[in-house]
Amino acid sequence: MDAWLKAALDYLPQWLEFQMRQSEQPGCAMAVTHKGRIVLETAFGHANLEKRTRMTPRHRFRAASHSKSFTAAGIMKLREQGKLGLDDAVGHYVDGLHPDVASATINQILSHSAGLVRDGADSGQFQDSRPFLNEKELRAELAEAPVIDASTRFKYSNHGFGLAGLVIEAVTGETYADWIRRTIVRPSGLKETEPDWPPAKGAPTVSGHTGKLVLGRRLIVPGDNATHAMAAATGFVTTAGDLVRFFASLDPAAARSVLTPASRREMTRRQWRNAHSALEQYYGLGLMHGQAGNWAWFGHGGGFQSCISRTVVVPGQDLAISILTNAVDGWANMWSDGALHILRNFHERGAPTTKTRPWRGRWWNMWGTLDLLPMHDHVVVAAPGFLNPFMDASEIAVAGKDVGTIRLANAFASHGEAARLVRGRNGKLREVRLGGGTMVTEARLVAQLKRRYAR
Repeated sequence: MDAWLKAALDYLPQWLEFQMRQSEQPGCAMAVTHKGRIVLETAFGHANLEKRTRMTPRHRFRAASHSKSFTAAGIMKLREQGKLGLDDAVGHYVDGLHPDVASATINQILSHSAGLVRDGADSGQFQDSRPFLNEKELRAELAEAPVIDASTRFKYSNHGFGLAGLVIEAVTGETYADWIRRTIVRPSGLKETEPDWPPAKGAPTVSGHTGKLVLGRRLIVPGDNATHAMAAATGFVTTAGDLVRFFASLDPAAARSVLTPASRREMTRRQWRNAHSALEQYYGLGLMHGQAGNWAWFGHGGGFQSCISRTVVVPGQDLAISILTNAVDGWANMWSDGALHILRNFHERGAPTTKTRPWRGRWWNMWGTLDLLPMHDHVVVAAPGFLNPFMDASEIAVAGKDVGTIRLANAFASHGEAARLVRGRNGKLREVRLGGGTMVTEARLVAQLKRRYAR
């Protein structure tokens, strides 16, 4: 493993642990692969706040719309087998559809460009106020006309991927769950994944949680409802480790995959831009696309009424990250972006040297928290409370043992001033001085605050 990557993987859990404390999220699981191999797998917080069950990497989450990527991979496998084509009309395989729905191509369904309704006339299934649609109910809604003309814009549709599941059943003669498990899930080496609830008998599962805003506390959301005909859009139950393995295998350069490189290139090709978004976003075939700095990624997110999750793959870097949270206000999307920024910065700046390595650790004062991160020829003063801890970060040039200069800083900070490490009699770091400010350990800050302000 490259030295920069090892240093980044050492810091990622430290940053995420701080984010968990700051955000007061119930729980989180994270996994990272490099070259298709898991190099980091960890968990934080609780799987169930009421029972105080500690989260582990083995806990199963509702992966929600990650299911679409599995479904798209299944369609691509059928295409490889010559059983369907992306330009085929879905009405060739599924009957009873509205004529304009029937004329939509499989490509349009997988790229969310068929113009179909998002969740039907009553989306209560995604608010936990009604059961998920069965096949009869889904077919009845697909007998209605599309909302807009096909191929006019990217318009997300869970109903569209429910329809993709019906196509798979029509072509294979099997249930969606049985076929996708046998053809995509198990051959991908995934042992902790099921296409719908329930997970394997005895497997630990997370409980979801409401937000705190309305009641001032979180309530348990079981998240144990089967998704029936909507499984192809939102049913999957899995772990961060399994998700990151599967998505890494969709990289066209991956050494091992259930799909050919040609199929993976087609899946990961950007097809539609999100025309109304503050962020530059795209969609391919069952895959989202985004950007973190100069790193482009593909992957998917998921939002069940109990969990928020996101998985991202960085082609060319052989990296993939999956972050799963168990609350409806989970920060998985923002944390996956932050994780990418951390990896990218370590990649660009380089691993620490003997000269910079002593400058490390988390330091506190009453104004906030800073992380000293040693790099190749400098030390970054990162802010673990930021979603991108490297944003506007100061840099220290190390001049000698325990002394340096702040070589770069925000204009309101201490650019050009001295930096120093202060050690105790035992030689251990005791505090850090940046310009005129002093940073201490968390324990010392607690003692200081109690001494000054506790009544």
